[in-house]
Amino acid sequence: MNQDREHLRLLAIFHYVVAGLAGLFSFFPLLYTTIGAIFIFAARHGTAKPGEDLPPEFLGWIFAVLGSVLFLIGIAMAICILMTGRSLALCKRYSFVLVMACIECLFIPFGTILGVFTIVVLSRESVRGLFSTAAEPVPG
Repeated sequence: MNQDREHLRLLAIFHYVVAGLAGLFSFFPLLYTTIGAIFIFAARHGTAKPGEDLPPEFLGWIFAVLGSVLFLIGIAMAICILMTGRSLALCKRYSFVLVMACIECLFIPFGTILGVFTIVVLSRESVRGLFSTAAEPVPG
């Protein structure tokens, strides 16, 4: 039982680290948003050299929207991983943690390793017992 709690504590710490990395890497799509904004600005306010065309404005909008959407997805994923770590530390929301562990397996290499270890630990009957006892309300 004590070993299970230690494994859950370590998994929670590793989830915090991966959430931080995911949050950091989610800022990279903002480069696309910046490029899109430059294209939009150039299409509206730029002057073309003789024999050259300006980039079309819709191309800038595609870059800007795609970068913004990818940024929001990345931040949402980082927040979900952070919530997973907190849930592991508190032994709550077993189903949410298990689903997030499966989703994390898609993110190679750190997410895959962390997701597989989380699934292995959560598949133990003693760990399921920890989650079910933590979900019961305390009388009084």
